[in-house]
Amino acid sequence: MSGEFDLRALLAERGGERYELHAKYLNHQLPRMLHTIGFDKVYERAEGAHFWDADGVDHLDMLAGFGVMGLGRHHPVVRKALHDVLDAQLADLTRFDCQPLPGLLAERLLAHSPHLDRVFFGNSGTEAVETALKFARYATGRPRVLYCSHAFHGLTTGSLSVNGERGFREGFDPLLPDTAITLGDLEALERELLRGDVAAFVVEPIQGKGVHEAPPGFLRAAQELLHRHGALLIADEVQTGLGRTGDFYAYQHEDGVEPDLVCVAKALSGGYVPVGATLGKDWIFKKVYSSMDRVLVHSASFGSNAQAMAAGLAVLSVMEDEGTVAHARRIGDLLSGRLKELVPRYELLHEIRGRGLMIGIEFGRPSSLGLRGRWTMLQAARKGLFAQMVVVPLLQRHHILTQVSGDHLEVIKLIPPLIIDETDVDRFVTAFTAVMDEAHGGGGLMWDFGKTLVKQAVAQR
Repeated sequence: MSGEFDLRALLAERGGERYELHAKYLNHQLPRMLHTIGFDKVYERAEGAHFWDADGVDHLDMLAGFGVMGLGRHHPVVRKALHDVLDAQLADLTRFDCQPLPGLLAERLLAHSPHLDRVFFGNSGTEAVETALKFARYATGRPRVLYCSHAFHGLTTGSLSVNGERGFREGFDPLLPDTAITLGDLEALERELLRGDVAAFVVEPIQGKGVHEAPPGFLRAAQELLHRHGALLIADEVQTGLGRTGDFYAYQHEDGVEPDLVCVAKALSGGYVPVGATLGKDWIFKKVYSSMDRVLVHSASFGSNAQAMAAGLAVLSVMEDEGTVAHARRIGDLLSGRLKELVPRYELLHEIRGRGLMIGIEFGRPSSLGLRGRWTMLQAARKGLFAQMVVVPLLQRHHILTQVSGDHLEVIKLIPPLIIDETDVDRFVTAFTAVMDEAHGGGGLMWDFGKTLVKQAVAQR
């Protein structure tokens, strides 16, 4: 009989080695990066939209684990559901039966998804996209998928092929035969469709990289073009879905949009058990799974596992009971409205955009001579350094976690837990205002840190 495993004792004994262990055995550049920008904190516990470091200092989370923590950390309903499913000792993942939880979660998810009929459960957002790509190609009999410049759909090979960020793609060729167009460019979309080999167009209704929303009417017009040419519309709602933008899905902001396939993940997990879901129309699923011989033609070893299904059911229950979607819309409008009031006040602050609790703060070239010189210095070294200059004092001095929305972008993306309240909005706006005041003052620690970033950027060339 093996000895008793004591997780608490292990963490108490070795938890202090976290950065050294990561540097030795995992991605060695991550701790190096965190040390460089002063993000090498030791967080001990978390609840809701807050977590506490080793000194007991309260930090406000405006990142939500890149959108995973939609309900915040350790929601009691989700915790209870996971305890219950473990205690139930279900005969899970036998592969040759039909457990009730996947069907119940699919039923509840589809209730929020008009015009969609069936669900495939995988383990992540990138896997949900991979599923949609495979299903679209098989259902149409065509090889090519269109995507948008600057899109992000995941990092496995198929989803990477429809990823519009060059930095993620470099060195991983050859990828699948897919083609990028500009978000909102209907002429480019139709030009590609006329070639007759397009299976689908995959699009984020609001792009995560830069927080750029599809122009009004674009999704509906794109859908009409696609269907006219026998192609499908895939909505990637991995980050924007489940209330993030103030509707259950971001595509629902535009009337008449009915995607053929929809990808969700992140918040469906409750922050506990990875899960991804690809929702689609009945005819697509019936074409892919056209006979008993094809019953396992697309599957996932851990897909539909009981813990993930229980977490998903609990998340949807909480969202319905607590009015999470409406709350996200109201608080998002409050936060973006408060931030928009600051734009005329600060010449470095260019634009506030987004929907619900997915907000982009973009910085731009100032007009005054002194600030323009400093801005030019940063841009010459590496675009995106000013946004990083803002992120660092927000954490170090104001204990608020944010991050830039992508490499070489002067944009901070706010994607906090959907449960933040007016007090959290006040705390963020007050801190952000203080940082902007310092930036426009032209001196101090913030610009000293900017010089450090410039030196590092130049050294890496």
